[in-house]
Amino acid sequence: MPYDSESSSTQENGAVKTIIVVEDDEDIGSFLVQAILQETNYQAMLLTDGFQCLKAVTSIKPNLFILDYHLPSMNGIELYDQLHAKKELEHVPAVVVSARLPRQDIDKRHIVGMNKPLELDEFLHTIERLLA
Repeated sequence: MPYDSESSSTQENGAVKTIIVVEDDEDIGSFLVQAILQETNYQAMLLTDGFQCLKAVTSIKPNLFILDYHLPSMNGIELYDQLHAKKELEHVPAVVVSARLPRQDIDKRHIVGMNKPLELDEFLHTIERLLA
């Protein structure tokens, strides 16, 4: 079941930035969402597969994607390509996470790649850097 939570914190311009986390391991995904909600001023939403994400972005305009590489049905790179094919999402940054990153695909697309297990401080710093 997807985890959806809203943060009461707002950015200086009054709009809360939204991060979509796509992770099929709900324990890991819930941990990442909770870390984002507790340690940043951003809203976060957990989705468990690429198709849920593609559906969600028809009504939600995220500011950042956190994509697991090993997802059911389509991997994180394939999902990234479909998201960035949409004009309104082509400039939204993404972080791909995996125990074994497809480094060539990530580098070719200029995506930030992070190895699992994630180091939480580095993960949060990366989010802050991408959304600054």
